[in-house]
Amino acid sequence: MNNPLLANSTLPKFSQIKPEHIVPAIDQLLAEARSSVEQHLQATQHYTWENLIAPLEDVDDKLSRAWSPVSHMNSVVNSDELRDAYNACLPKLSAYSTEMGQNEALFKAYRFIAESDEFTTLDIAQQKIIRNALRDFKLSGIDLDSEKKQRYKEISQELSALASSYEENVLDATNAWSKLIRDADDLAGLPESALAQAKQTADDCMDAGGRATQGAVAGSHNEAGWMITLQFPSYISVMTYADNRELRREHYEAFATRASDQGPHAGQWDNGENMEKILALRHEKARLLGFDNYAELSLATKMAEKPDDVTAFLEDLADRSWRHARKDLAELREFAKKYYGVKDLQSWDLAYYSEKMRQHFYQLSQEEVKTYFPITRVLPGLFAIVEKLYGLQISEISDFDSWHPDVRFFQIHDQAGQLRGRFYLDLYARAKKRGGAWMDDCVSRKRRASSRLVGGIHAIPGDKFDGNIQIPVAYLTCNFTPPAGDTPALLTHDEVTTLFHEFGHGLHHMLTQVDYLGVSGINGVEWDAVELPSQFMENWCWEKEALALMSGHYQTGEPLPDALFDKMIAAKNFQAGMIMVRQLEFSLFDFRIHRDYDPQQGGRIYEILEQVREQVAVVRPPKFNRFAHSFSHIFAGGYAAGYYSYKWAEVLSSDAFSLFEEKGIFDQETGKAFLTNILEKGGSQEAMELFINFRGRKPTIDALLRHNGIAA
Repeated sequence: MNNPLLANSTLPKFSQIKPEHIVPAIDQLLAEARSSVEQHLQATQHYTWENLIAPLEDVDDKLSRAWSPVSHMNSVVNSDELRDAYNACLPKLSAYSTEMGQNEALFKAYRFIAESDEFTTLDIAQQKIIRNALRDFKLSGIDLDSEKKQRYKEISQELSALASSYEENVLDATNAWSKLIRDADDLAGLPESALAQAKQTADDCMDAGGRATQGAVAGSHNEAGWMITLQFPSYISVMTYADNRELRREHYEAFATRASDQGPHAGQWDNGENMEKILALRHEKARLLGFDNYAELSLATKMAEKPDDVTAFLEDLADRSWRHARKDLAELREFAKKYYGVKDLQSWDLAYYSEKMRQHFYQLSQEEVKTYFPITRVLPGLFAIVEKLYGLQISEISDFDSWHPDVRFFQIHDQAGQLRGRFYLDLYARAKKRGGAWMDDCVSRKRRASSRLVGGIHAIPGDKFDGNIQIPVAYLTCNFTPPAGDTPALLTHDEVTTLFHEFGHGLHHMLTQVDYLGVSGINGVEWDAVELPSQFMENWCWEKEALALMSGHYQTGEPLPDALFDKMIAAKNFQAGMIMVRQLEFSLFDFRIHRDYDPQQGGRIYEILEQVREQVAVVRPPKFNRFAHSFSHIFAGGYAAGYYSYKWAEVLSSDAFSLFEEKGIFDQETGKAFLTNILEKGGSQEAMELFINFRGRKPTIDALLRHNGIAA
C-alpha cells in the first residue's frame, strides 16, 4: 500500500490521507527513528554537530512532517475514524518522546559536544539548541532512577490521552446543540448577515437529510426556518443582537455549560474527571522532577523566572485596572436600567446591552463596521501592509492539495525574490472543526543534506530558491462566519484583529532565517514571548493609514468613512477595564490551580476560580457556568500555567509598536529592524536579548497601559 504519510513530498497529500494510513505510518517512522538514533550513537564516540545533531534533526523532521497533517486534520475535519487513529498514536509518540528525553547515551553525547572545543566554533543558534536540549533532558527525567523514569513515562502518556479526550468532549458538546427557530420574531434584532447564515445552516441540515438529534425537522427549505448553533459566529450574534432575552439565556447556558455536569447535555461529555486527573498528573510530574508545583515546572522554559514574578505582574495589572472595570460595569448597569428598564443585568445581557450602549454613546454599530470589512478587502489589505513593513510579496496558488474546499494556499517572497514561506488559510466555521483561531506549523525551516523531493509544489518558474533549505509552511485557521450566497464573508473588527494576530504568528514561523530545526521559527521561543509577533500585528488594525488598505464597502467599494473611523477610535477602549480584568481572571485562575494544587484536596477548580473572581472580577457569572470545562487553552493546549503569557507578551508587543508610533507605522527602517531582530531570529537567542536588540532597552509597561486607556 502506498502510504501518503510516508511520501517524500514538499507538502502533505491531504486528499489521499485516510485513517487507515495513520497508525502504520507512525509505527514505521518511530521504528526508523529509534534505529537511526542508535546507529548514530554507536557510529563514534567523538560526537559532533554534523555526525549526531544534524542527522537527528532530520529524523525529528521526518516524523513531524508526517504527524503534522494528521494532527491538523483531526482539528479541522474531525471524524470518528480519524479520531480513533489519532488517539491510537498519541501514546506511541509520547513514549518515543520520553525515551529520547531519558536516553542516557544521547544525553552524554550532547553533553560531550557542549564540553568539547567544537562548541565554541558553533554559531549562536547551534549553541542554543544544545543548551535547550540539555535543559530538556533534565525536564524529561534524565536524572531519575529507573522506577521514577517509568512513572514519568506513564504520566506523559496519560496526560497526552487526557488532553485529547478533553478536546474531543468540547468539540462533541459544541456540535451536539442547535436550535431550529420557526418564528422570525424570535430572532428579532439579529442583523441580516446573521439571519442569512442561520437560514443557510438550517437549509444545509435539510440538504443532509435533517439532524433530528439537534432539533432539525425534515421538510422543505421554506419550512426549515433558521438554525442557531454553538459555533462561535452563531453564538456571538445571538448574544449581541437577539432582543429575545429568554433565547439569549438559553443560548448562553448551552455555551457556558459545554462538556460539563450542567446544562442541556449535563454529564454527557463531562470534562470534570479529565480536569482533576490532568491537574493531579501535572503536579506529580513536577514533583518527580524536583519542583514544588507545576507552575514552577512551566516557568523552566519561559521568560518569567519564578511564580512570584507572574502573580506580582498580574496583580499589579489588576490593581491598575479594577477601578476602570468597576466603572465600566456601573455605567453599563445604569444604561440598561435608564433606557431599557433592566434592573437585574445578567451574564446573557452583557454583550447585548454593551452593543446598545456602544451605539447610543458612540453611534457605532458593529454591524455597520462589518460592511466595510469584507474578506475580499481585508486579506489583500493585510498582504499590502506586510509588503510595506517588510517588503514581502504574497501570491495565491490555485493548484494544491487540501482537506476542505474552503481552504486557500499562498506563498511569500521577499524583496530579493527569495521564496520564504507558504501557508494554508482555513477561515470559516463549520461542524467537525475545532473552535477558535490558531497558527500551527506544517513544515519548519531547516537546512537539509539532500534537496531531492518528489511531488508537491516546489517553486514557480523564476523563483530564487535555495534547494538546500526546507521552506517553512504554516496552517492559519479561524472560525469566521462563512459567505452567504453572493455576499462575501463580512468580518467584525474583532475578527479582523484575530486574522492579523494569527498572521503575526505565521510570519514568525515563515520568515525565520535560522537553518536549524530546534530554534527556527517559533521553535525554541520562550512561551511567554511567543505572542509578541502576533499581538504586535494587531496594532495596524487601529491605524487609519493601514485601515485604508484593508477596508471598503462590500457592495460599493466606498472607503471606510472618516466619521466611522473616528467613532471606532473613540470607542476603542470601550469597556477596556472589564476586558482587562477578564483576561487577568483567566490568567490568575490558570496559574493558581497549578501553583496551589494539593493532592489531599484535589483540584478545587471552581473554589479557586471563585477566589480569583473575588480578587479581580467585576462580573460574576451564574452558578451553573462551567467555564473551566471548555478552557482548552490550559487543559488541552500549550498554555498550562502559561495563560499569563498573553498579557506578559502584550507588554513586549505594545512597547515594540510604540517605536513605530514614534517613527511612522510604515517606517521601513523600523520594519526591517523588527524583521531582522525578532521575526528572522526565531528561538536562536533569548527573547529578552532579541527585544533589547530591537528596542534598544528593556520593555516597559507604559505603552500597554496607554493602548488600553489605563493611566500609568
